[in-house]
Amino acid sequence: MHVRTWLGRFQRLAARLERRARRVEQRVVHLAPEGRPTGRALLSYIVDPFLHGDETALPLSHTHFWESWRMGRTLVELGFAVDAIHWTNTAFLPATAYDLVVDVRLNLERLAPLLPGAVKVMHIETSHPAVHNPAQRRRLDELAARRGIRLAPFKMLEENRAIEHADAATVLGNEVTQASYRFAGRPLYPVPISQPLLWPFPEAKAFADCRRRFLWFGSGGMVHKGLDRVLEVFAGLPELELAVVGPVDREHAFVKAFRRELFETPNIVCHGWMEIGSPAFRALADRTLALVYPSCAEGQNGGAVTCMHAGLLPVLSRESGLDLTDERGRLLLDSSLAEIRARVLELSETPPATLAAMARSSWEWVRAHHTRERFATAWRDAIVAILGARRPDLSLRLPR
Repeated sequence: MHVRTWLGRFQRLAARLERRARRVEQRVVHLAPEGRPTGRALLSYIVDPFLHGDETALPLSHTHFWESWRMGRTLVELGFAVDAIHWTNTAFLPATAYDLVVDVRLNLERLAPLLPGAVKVMHIETSHPAVHNPAQRRRLDELAARRGIRLAPFKMLEENRAIEHADAATVLGNEVTQASYRFAGRPLYPVPISQPLLWPFPEAKAFADCRRRFLWFGSGGMVHKGLDRVLEVFAGLPELELAVVGPVDREHAFVKAFRRELFETPNIVCHGWMEIGSPAFRALADRTLALVYPSCAEGQNGGAVTCMHAGLLPVLSRESGLDLTDERGRLLLDSSLAEIRARVLELSETPPATLAAMARSSWEWVRAHHTRERFATAWRDAIVAILGARRPDLSLRLPR
């Protein structure tokens, strides 16, 4: 095994052990507003950012680090005294009353009966487990039928009834994501996923040279996120090139099943994980035309947003949580191998000037809709609207 793979495993294990020793997931962080509090709020999301002490030190590996930090700071700015806990802290019990509770998955159902006077908000950042889990199982069944390979599920979501116990929800995702929660009849407030790095449009990009180069970029859950399908398609298209960026080394059974495609197919290069702030990622984006990402279920995919900011065209499933028009990418309706093949071939044969115009349209759209500022404004507006509807007495005390 490659030395870098062993080093990566060692570093991840060390980080987990260090985090466990610090009892991070059992911590309660108190955030105080200036002056007399408007009320008390409990935030159950990612507690780590509040232990860093510096916004600029937050990891870029996932948007939820900064988004959780921003949500906590927004509540403080609205005048709340905030207690922040990790969403997996299922031992926490409230020692005081709260006016507002915000949770992502596991704590809202448990805490709701203990906080009868609180406004309860679910922050949705995945599709509902009743959609997410069966979607992955279908992908695994389809892979078994195509290749005779039976892989185990990866990161299935724990069942929860948070949406049923919420008064309202903020949602990262498009209508496909939102539809998985509409059964509960709760008001849903769409919020755009954020993006930490804003690159200028690559004016010098040679679309004539890069139009046969494509990228799969994702985190864990290779079958869930369609890498198996993308590999099979590009293994049969030797005239096109595919770069694979993601932690494939963490899924040993997948690597074993797709070793030939990942490491022995001339037109496919597996880079492993790559930091989005690295020169290597930007150089790869500058010589690549499009992201191909046929996920079967998401909240709203941050990797797709990152790639669009870097000047790549998106080829995405509807379930990836972003809405596309033909002017700025290609939407996959069923993510079949035939459809993926048709879309990448279509783009590879499109005139360079048309591709450049599409890439600029995609970049301009994502710049207008997916930034940290847009997330912050939309989430604040949603919370203010929810409080106005559920607790007008409290809403009147919020700073304007």
